[in-house]
Amino acid sequence: MTEYGEPDVLRLVDLPDPKIGPDIVLVRVKAASVNPVDWKVRQGHLDGAFSVHFPLVPGWDLAGVVEGVGPAVREFAVGDEVVGYVRRDELQHGTFAELVPAPVRTLARKPTNVSFEAAAGLPLTGLTALQSLDAAEVTAGDTVLVHAAAGGVGSFAVQLAVHRGARVIGTASEANHDYLRSLGAEPVAYGPGLVDAVRAMAPDGVDVALDFVGGDALAASGELVSDPPRIVSIIDPAAVAELGGAYVFVRPDPDQLAELSGLVDKGVLRIEVAQTFPLAEAAAAHAASEVGHGRGKIVVTVP
Repeated sequence: MTEYGEPDVLRLVDLPDPKIGPDIVLVRVKAASVNPVDWKVRQGHLDGAFSVHFPLVPGWDLAGVVEGVGPAVREFAVGDEVVGYVRRDELQHGTFAELVPAPVRTLARKPTNVSFEAAAGLPLTGLTALQSLDAAEVTAGDTVLVHAAAGGVGSFAVQLAVHRGARVIGTASEANHDYLRSLGAEPVAYGPGLVDAVRAMAPDGVDVALDFVGGDALAASGELVSDPPRIVSIIDPAAVAELGGAYVFVRPDPDQLAELSGLVDKGVLRIEVAQTFPLAEAAAAHAASEVGHGRGKIVVTVP
């Protein structure tokens, strides 16, 4: 993209091959997933937070194969299969590309038992869920309320919390209740009456609330959690601060990403892919993400 705008600002073009700095891993991308932040970048909503350089390649998630490494890289070698949450301090070299220059700090080895398409759906959402649980100090015996529990971040948060030994109550539409049960959560409908519905399931309230949707869900969290610092939101930093909770904006972390990859291989985490689009149809992939699509990841495949 050479300007902000609607999905049609995304065009398939040829750019020079990326340079390989000392701690850079050049990755030949097999798949990249779409996250809501991608179309927010495209619309210019992150312009105040990041230095932006056009032409800009969008995308922060990838799964692919190492094509080359910088002289200071010891962690990976040519031919290694990797996943990455490739967020730099500026916006320019995204993952919707054949070749991506990824800082070594953004990568981990790909899970061995899933496809590249599925693996591409792990990094950003998986790390967001894990870092949210860590911020809330979720541990065995906690009762955890997960808002938007069937979504990309929420479904990982449910699985990770269950793995830690927590009881999980998850909000979702009725159509996704069986899905939440399959992940180990107790489903509850979102919307009016949520507080009463949760109190019917947990009369003393919940220990932790993880907000992945904002708005009324965050307000309900304040009524249900007795210990404010154990409310975490990825949506609204000001509103969660007013409640005494914590805001999480996901950070690259190679050790945590390796942990998540290992949990996929152990069968603890499952990744659901909803739709795939070829790279040439990245604009359509953005449009699909923007209108909402229920559960599962939207993935762009790179030939």
